Amino acid sequence: MHANSRLLFEKHAKSRFTPNLKVLEIGPDGVPSTYAKCVNDPSIVWHTLDVYESPTLTYRATGDYSFPIPDGTYDIVLSGQVIEHVKRVWDWMAEVARVCKPGGLVVTVNPVSWEYHEAPVDCWRIHPEGMRTLCAHAGLDAELSVSESLESLAESSEPVRRSTRYIAKQAIMRLLGRHPDLVGPSIDTITVARKK
Repeated sequence: MHANSRLLFEKHAKSRFTPNLKVLEIGPDGVPSTYAKCVNDPSIVWHTLDVYESPTLTYRATGDYSFPIPDGTYDIVLSGQVIEHVKRVWDWMAEVARVCKPGGLVVTVNPVSWEYHEAPVDCWRIHPEGMRTLCAHAGLDAELSVSESLESLAESSEPVRRSTRYIAKQAIMRLLGRHPDLVGPSIDTITVARKK
């Protein structure tokens, strides 16, 4: 996970993870995930799901658009750097909404400026209006959807938070004899939507 994803989560979503919730994280970057470590609340039941088999996961998806989970199970369904790897995002978002409780939240963080990266496919870069449309199609009300970069703000006070992508781009720009500051940090879209 790159720094901007975590920073956006901390700014816009972390406060919504209140005690005693039941959370499903789709495509975690580890167990516990970066997001789970960020929230750091042992009263929250934190389940995980992905498309591959792993003993560390709670669930394995039964298909790209099918989760082996009953309707309305989770207070929050979270995914970070996942939706760009989904071919039919409209079907996937409907399945994400299905496993969320009525009144619950769906939180997605997705790259806007990240380079092509197969895992196993890379299909989308979705801006806020696109996320609002996907949410509405799935019966969700987008309470927040913004694209922004917080990496540059973090770098001024904490240089260790620089993403490897940003550092690599700056090095390449220097090698090409160009000004490294012309390469911006990562931009991501974060969306928080409520199930009707």
